[in-house]
Amino acid sequence: MITKEITIKNKTGLQSKSAAVFIHKATSFKSSIWIEKEERKANAKSLLGLLSLGIDDGSKVILTVEGEDEEIAVKELEEHLVSETDDV
Repeated sequence: MITKEITIKNKTGLQSKSAAVFIHKATSFKSSIWIEKEERKANAKSLLGLLSLGIDDGSKVILTVEGEDEEIAVKELEEHLVSETDDV
């Protein structure tokens, strides 16, 4: 299991389109992926879960990944969260 604190740098945070792009990336991995903001935690492969966290630009989140492809998943998902675009 890998846990990492990340500061969101996408100007829209993880709202609608950017959340959908993130979920698309997350679902490509076999690992379990969770995002935690403050005391709330959500499955990173769930749109409703991510949107319920209210993750904005500058938010600090904890990314937790556990599974056979956890190392590459953390690397790629972190790159997306700190990038300033919504590119797939």
